[in-house]
Amino acid sequence: MNILDNFKLNREKENFRDVIESIYNGVEFKGTNLWVLVFAIFIASLGLNVNSPAVVIGAMLISPLMGPIMGLGLGMAINDLTLLKKAGYNYLFAAGVGLVTSTIYFAVSPINDAHSEILARTSPNIYDVLIAFFGGLAGILATSSKLKGNVIPGVAIATALMPPLCTAGYGLATWQLDYFLGAFYLFLINTVFIALATLITARLLKFPFKVHPDDKEKTRVNRIVWAIALVTLLPSIYFGYDIVKQNNFQKKANQFVENEAVFPNNFLLKKVVDANSKEIILTYGGLLIKDSAILDLNSKLGKYDLADCNLKIQQGFSYLNETSKNSEQDNLLSSALNEKAKQIEVLSYKLDSIYKQKDLSKQVYKEIKAQHPSVESLILQPTILTNDSIQKNVWISNVKSTEKLNATDKTKMKEWLKVRLNTEEIFINFEN
Repeated sequence: MNILDNFKLNREKENFRDVIESIYNGVEFKGTNLWVLVFAIFIASLGLNVNSPAVVIGAMLISPLMGPIMGLGLGMAINDLTLLKKAGYNYLFAAGVGLVTSTIYFAVSPINDAHSEILARTSPNIYDVLIAFFGGLAGILATSSKLKGNVIPGVAIATALMPPLCTAGYGLATWQLDYFLGAFYLFLINTVFIALATLITARLLKFPFKVHPDDKEKTRVNRIVWAIALVTLLPSIYFGYDIVKQNNFQKKANQFVENEAVFPNNFLLKKVVDANSKEIILTYGGLLIKDSAILDLNSKLGKYDLADCNLKIQQGFSYLNETSKNSEQDNLLSSALNEKAKQIEVLSYKLDSIYKQKDLSKQVYKEIKAQHPSVESLILQPTILTNDSIQKNVWISNVKSTEKLNATDKTKMKEWLKVRLNTEEIFINFEN
């Protein structure tokens, strides 16, 4: 069996008349379809407002916006002017309803913050074009097949028509033109390339023309279609290239900081990498970093293709004393420095205790040796005695001597050590 036979669609194709009728029915926004559209707009707006991906996905699933867009593509593919006009009118009507409804919602909503679900729809690029195009291919293939499965809901989620339209409404309601333009451009990308995918697939599947166009008219329509696609595509290529550049800058900057930006007796409190302005800002706590060390660090930028990057080094409390518009960052930095200072103080105290204990043991050994010349070594260590009823500080000691000490000498030594160490309890093991 030829493996290419697995890719053939003839056996699963739906009757062309049924497919066209199905798309005709999905184009119109009246009654149920219109109310479902309005509800989907509110659901998407609420999901964007509370930053809930699950709610936004729900709005994508119930949104009927795919219908008129596929109608536009099919109308051009089969030269059905009636379907084309009907789809175009209903598309503009649905987009207008969505834009007005979402604008009104965000205008009265007490929550006006731009969360991640909103921000994700304001910067379209070439990858969104690819998603829309392949989503459109899957959508028209599923509509034209007897085995539709769960393709249509999946396409609705992938191409995401409703969220960018509602995000555009958010941009209008909050007077943020850049949000409106970015989101509406994403909506247009999805529209154009879903329709284009529908047109191409319908032509490849040989849908019958309603009115067979002459060669001149066919050429003119094709030119218009590809011109629209090209005009929509070009800005997304630029934005996609810009994203790739920013991602590369972030990656190189992180490698540079990890490998090179290490100073003795200093710790990195904060790192800011701004790909748009090509700037790296590093804030350190600890000892003062010399100008020569900073110059040396700057000279290493070229190794990571960051020669045109602006590197700023901010140091500890001098950074805190600068006038800052962001008090929250100052508080975080101050807290971090205080915490590090406490840790250093604790470690310093422990180190001092170790040295003091070492000096004390050495001095006590000399004093015992003067009283009892047969003593040749001494172990002395403070510890805590714990049992069911008490917990107290005690000392333990091991005394090794060349001659056996009598009971009187042992008692005197124990009492002397209590006074010398200022402790109520000491446990001594004698070796000879």
